[in-house]
Amino acid sequence: HSASRASPNLAFVPACLPPDPMEVEELQRFVSNAKRLFVMTGAGISTESGIPDYRSEGVGLYARTDRRPIQHTEFIRSASARQRYWARNFVGWPQFSSHQPNKAHLVLRDWEKLGKLHWLVTQNVDALHTKAGSQCVTELHGCTHRVFCLACGDRISRSELQEHFEALNPTWKAEAFGVAPDGDVFLTDEQVRNFQVPACCKCGGILKPDVTFFGDTVSQEKVSFVHQRLAESDSMLVAGSSMQVYSGYRFALAAREKKLPIAVLNIGPTRLDHFASLKLNCRCGELLPLIV
Repeated sequence: HSASRASPNLAFVPACLPPDPMEVEELQRFVSNAKRLFVMTGAGISTESGIPDYRSEGVGLYARTDRRPIQHTEFIRSASARQRYWARNFVGWPQFSSHQPNKAHLVLRDWEKLGKLHWLVTQNVDALHTKAGSQCVTELHGCTHRVFCLACGDRISRSELQEHFEALNPTWKAEAFGVAPDGDVFLTDEQVRNFQVPACCKCGGILKPDVTFFGDTVSQEKVSFVHQRLAESDSMLVAGSSMQVYSGYRFALAAREKKLPIAVLNIGPTRLDHFASLKLNCRCGELLPLIV
């Protein structure tokens, strides 16, 4: 598989020590004991594919810039906010959509095939688990590769929308300044001003990426579904997430309530550290492939 041979892109991965043999052994024991493993992944599993995260010390977006992701209400209420969002997203899309799964994604896909992994929940919107071939997946916060109309609900792929953008903006050009975690780039107001945003082809409504923006909530239906998968599981592994966002953290709390063993693999502290059975401070793509 090409992704497994590619060397990881570590520009957005915080510094950490290589896995300690004792830690490898502990995680091996944890995974071996699990029959129906529930896995939750976060941005830290995708940083090795070259996608920056928000919170990592020194290398995350919050550490490097004063920029913040768009808020749900801002996108809904403001046409100029949507214009800015889509202009930045349009420029960043070719690069963002070309990111490939890394070793960690491929290992989790293999665990699913072996019947070890019962269900995978990702907080990421980058589609890398799907690209890797995982099928028992819930994208908790949606996926940037899909777009839907807020009025009629019609759905199109993000790559199809890219063609609409190109047709509407044949002469529009912009030079990007750095990439953000959700695939957009940084542009000036001047650059954004003449960018044309298409409406829904079916009803003329507002198009929105199929992702949960900050300030929005995950649907109750999806939350219930994930709780159901967790109820069928016998242990939980968190990979690459500090669990700062409650939409994901709630499932760790539920696992604790059910007295499930919880292992956390993340560079830096997490909200689970005080109650996890096992905490490992390593790169996902370095440690997970060592587990048989």
